Amino acid sequence: MAKKEKEVKETGFALGKENYKLMAIGFVIIVIGFILVAGGGSDDPNVFNPDIFNFRRLTVAPIVLLFGFVFEIYAIMKKPKNDN
Repeated sequence: MAKKEKEVKETGFALGKENYKLMAIGFVIIVIGFILVAGGGSDDPNVFNPDIFNFRRLTVAPIVLLFGFVFEIYAIMKKPKNDN
């Protein structure tokens, strides 16, 4: 336990450099998922726009978002490599 605490004190961060890179990639995937969900609105509130029910918004975007969140969990849980 002391060795792990020493490693954290040496770097000053709880996670390694690779973890933060993976977290950034996961964040980008999540942003892409939210971009895929966006849109499909109507300028006139009295007119129905069926674009809100298209395949991209109902299927692709939630799968991309789920993958992004799972990737974030993996990035946080991954143990940093020891270079020593």
